[in-house]
Amino acid sequence: MRGSPDRRLGWLLSSSALSNLGDGIGKTAFPLLGASLTRDPVLIGGLSATAFLPWLLFSLVSGAMLDRVDRRRAMLLANSARAALVGALALLVLFDATTIWLLYVMALLIGTVETVADSAAQALIPAVVSRSGLESANGKLQSAEIVGQTFLGGPLGSLTFVAGASLPFLLNSVGFALAALFLLAIRGQYRPRVVGPAPRLRTQLGEGLGWVRRRPLMVRLLVFAAALAAISELAQALLVLYALDGLRLNEAAFGVFALVGGVGGLLGAALTARLTRAMPRRTVLALSVVGCGAAFTAMGLVTEPISASILFGLFAACIVVLNVIIGALRHALIPEHLFGRVLGVWRTAVWGAIPVGALLGGALAAWLDVRAVFLVSGVLQLGLAGALWLVLGHYQREIAALDADEPEPDDPEPIRHEQVMPAPTPEPTRPEPTPAREPVADESATAGA
Repeated sequence: MRGSPDRRLGWLLSSSALSNLGDGIGKTAFPLLGASLTRDPVLIGGLSATAFLPWLLFSLVSGAMLDRVDRRRAMLLANSARAALVGALALLVLFDATTIWLLYVMALLIGTVETVADSAAQALIPAVVSRSGLESANGKLQSAEIVGQTFLGGPLGSLTFVAGASLPFLLNSVGFALAALFLLAIRGQYRPRVVGPAPRLRTQLGEGLGWVRRRPLMVRLLVFAAALAAISELAQALLVLYALDGLRLNEAAFGVFALVGGVGGLLGAALTARLTRAMPRRTVLALSVVGCGAAFTAMGLVTEPISASILFGLFAACIVVLNVIIGALRHALIPEHLFGRVLGVWRTAVWGAIPVGALLGGALAAWLDVRAVFLVSGVLQLGLAGALWLVLGHYQREIAALDADEPEPDDPEPIRHEQVMPAPTPEPTRPEPTPAREPVADESATAGA
């Protein structure tokens, strides 16, 4: 029997929550293990950069492959592979056979598989919810990520690391394995239908790049998101050193510090829909970036742990609001049969900017200090908020498509809805959203990032 959309979304969210729990444990345990091997800020920043480097190298290929294969199966296999890799790392830690360079290798391998797992989860969202439910589904996916990675995974990773350095990696492996098992409960086929001979991979990559290039709104959002990712990672890559050395917290307290960020993230996910109903999305996005910048600027000035953790919670809340809106906008505007490729382009630029920011942050901290990096990151984010406000003032019609279940009647480029949907009734065709028009001087806009 085929599952209902709500049930399929529930299984997908449950699987994502478990895999994010594994991610949260690992993202706390990895830097703690790295800090136990070295306190060099360049090497710590490099470890964070290595974890995100696969998004720069393989996002395009992973996205194109997801438009050729069953996305549920790809996600299942990727989570299984992550379980095996992290399980092997747990054994190496148990037998005291780790070095900082081994951590680099494992971070690279796990990050490579993650490009498939995370992109597949995003690509499955439009297949299990209606267009009108995209923002809600993205909010739930963000909440699952926050609960798993920071609310539960962060504290659990730090506490178990204190009990035994190999234990968090073992729990990480179990989380990925359970996430794979949960995907077995999602019935149906999730492979995009290909009409005629399957195109070459190179052709598919070109289609994704071409789609983005022809849409000025997506290009501008892409540039903004990449800039924010790099600027915020200047400081985020050094968070473990900020907490352990700057705030004088121990390893267990570091998880509690991350927990406050999780609480802030959950608050942001819960408030996003209310905020976008009360204010234009352009305003919400700009204010959220202001909140991010103000939080990091203040973190560079305070020395008291409670104040610093509250500020980190503010940053997490604001960044989640951004992620929820931008995820919903992507789903509303990108045709499903192109979603994997376009998401690959997006994450190559945005997530590929993260290792650049991490390396620059490590170098800047070695030149100045960790606290100064937070100040620099915060001030740059405040400047980015002003630029975002100005840029999004010209795209009211394109951004308004986020709220529409049906495309605009004058869409000139209808695109067939080619995703195979496991639903009892055929999925209707859906034209591609209208390409960006020339700006109108007095046009106000709402936006999603």
